[in-house]
Amino acid sequence: MCALPVRVDAVLVQAVIAAALSFAHLHDLALAAGQDGWKAWAYPVSVDLLLVAAWRRLRSGESKTAGWCWFLVALTASLGANVATAGLLDLENVPAWLRILVAGWPAVAFLGGTLLAHGAAHPSADPATASEPSSTAQAPGPTAADIEPPTAAPELPATAPESAPPPPSPVPPALVTLARKVADEHRARTGTDIDTSTLRARLGVTMPLAEAITTHLT
Repeated sequence: MCALPVRVDAVLVQAVIAAALSFAHLHDLALAAGQDGWKAWAYPVSVDLLLVAAWRRLRSGESKTAGWCWFLVALTASLGANVATAGLLDLENVPAWLRILVAGWPAVAFLGGTLLAHGAAHPSADPATASEPSSTAQAPGPTAADIEPPTAAPELPATAPESAPPPPSPVPPALVTLARKVADEHRARTGTDIDTSTLRARLGVTMPLAEAITTHLT
């Protein structure tokens, strides 16, 4: 039985080396800041866990702003320890502000890890909504008995016949007498009977009344 060849991933090896060095630098910085014993080893663990939590939030695609914020905080802590232990800082005489930062880091890491792990909980589906049948289910079609026959259109009331034109209004006798004089003058002057339009103009009455007067002149 032949053994399977072991493939070494160069990127994985590089990641392990970088993590080990960063872990050691964080341990040395915490130890120099007065955190001795197991506490010095807990500091690099908290930084790495915060990095992992921020990376998982970025991979999930939810609330990337919070993921990037805490990722940069953890990365700054890791890079700061690497630079500080590279000879730029006297580990035998650590300044007071750095001791304060190291002492306050556990609270910052706890806050970031809590927000990243529990800040984007997925809302559970409403059981009442989930129990409802799908709205896309096809409803049974209506049967022939369910279809009502179309009702007949209501009959429109018969239109009333057009009313006959009203009879001509009665003409006052005095107006007939005056019209007769005007007609006689017109016949004497022109030799023809006066027409309705001329009679209406001479008397100053409406056309219907002038037509009624003409009927009395014939």
